[in-house]
Amino acid sequence: MLSNFAVSAIAFLIALGILISIHEYGHFWVARKVGIKVLTYSLGFGKPLWRRVGKVDNTEYVVAAIPLGGYVKMLDEREGTVLAHERHRAFNNKPLWARTAVVLAGPVANFILAIFAYWLVMMMGISGIAPIVGSVPAGSAAEQAGFQVEDKILAINGRTTNTWTDARITLIDEGIDRTEPIPIDVETNSGETSTRLLNTSNVSLLNTDSDVFEDLGLTIWQPDIEPVVGAFTENSAAEAAGLLVGDRITQANGQSIETFNDLVAIVHPRAGEPIEFVVQRDGLNMDATVTPQASTRNGQTVGLIGVAPNRPDGLDRLNVKVSYPPLEALGKAVQRTYDMTTLTLQMLVKLVVGEASLDNISGPLSIAQFAGQSASVGIDHYINFLALISLSLAVLNLMPIPMLDGGHLVYFAAEAVTGRPVSERVQIWGQQLGIVLLGGLMFLAFYNDIGRFLQ
Repeated sequence: MLSNFAVSAIAFLIALGILISIHEYGHFWVARKVGIKVLTYSLGFGKPLWRRVGKVDNTEYVVAAIPLGGYVKMLDEREGTVLAHERHRAFNNKPLWARTAVVLAGPVANFILAIFAYWLVMMMGISGIAPIVGSVPAGSAAEQAGFQVEDKILAINGRTTNTWTDARITLIDEGIDRTEPIPIDVETNSGETSTRLLNTSNVSLLNTDSDVFEDLGLTIWQPDIEPVVGAFTENSAAEAAGLLVGDRITQANGQSIETFNDLVAIVHPRAGEPIEFVVQRDGLNMDATVTPQASTRNGQTVGLIGVAPNRPDGLDRLNVKVSYPPLEALGKAVQRTYDMTTLTLQMLVKLVVGEASLDNISGPLSIAQFAGQSASVGIDHYINFLALISLSLAVLNLMPIPMLDGGHLVYFAAEAVTGRPVSERVQIWGQQLGIVLLGGLMFLAFYNDIGRFLQ
């Protein structure tokens, strides 16, 4: 089996290859359509690993060693000598509308990819957890709104929520700039429908240090799992100590065990430490001493006794898979792309004005981890991940920063107003500023990534 690192690396490289090739192909395709000669189409930077010369215009197609981007090099008098008979095919000699279309094509291609990916997911069906509320902490915003255990969230401000992921995205989107309570439609455990008014004004919806839903008092409902041995894993410490399938663990180190989670809470922090169990078997109590084996989970050492529980009743209520017919799925995909784009823009604005933590910025290490996690869960989640990263790349490239597509569009807007191109001096200054801004952003992203891994 592949390690988690290998899965993350492979999933990340596949995602990068798809996203970069689609983005650069947008520039490439439109450039060709408006009559610009394309010299190089490159995936990656640095030393070429593969190169081929095409039949049209002798365009060079390259796959390079550093996969963190790509470029399309076009004929341009500002970058070298252009023969007289090809001057009309140079980028700088094309009308403003054509140059604007070429620059816009990259981000537009990423938006189209996001819509296509969401469309696939909407048709295939994506699995998730039903938005059923668990325990509601006293004094929380959820309790004040009247939430009760096993309330099922149906809609947030009129927007349907089929899963906890839908609920999370919708709640943040609806509440990010809202001061009044958000109406949330629920179905109670008795089957009645009701509307809860949830006040989110006292909770930062963009806080990365804690779970927003838990801060509001909304937890995921889980059926109680009885502390009964359902199966043993290989080399189980519990089996070696004499436990049998069907045994009910009632005590551990003198503490009462009511649920399987109670057992986990005692076992995990005691790797290598003997634990005295009281086990109920055939109506009789017996003692057993089990020493949890050390295992590494998410960088932490935990104790495991090699026991799996029986499947609890009610678990089917939590598992949902939502799919739509093709035409409806397309509408849902466009809506999801729009929702995620506006949410991303809102986040960027909050970052700029200081209302959101810079910890929200993730770099390639975190993205690789997310890629591996989504690929491990299933193809539907991986495609969903691709859609999210694709539209994030589109939005990022449209930011008005020199060297990005958005920076070029700012220059073109100035040209449209003044009637002449931005001076070379201003473009050089802008390029230097862009290098500083992008370098700082990359440094911050890597800093956050490293901090997360160290934690």
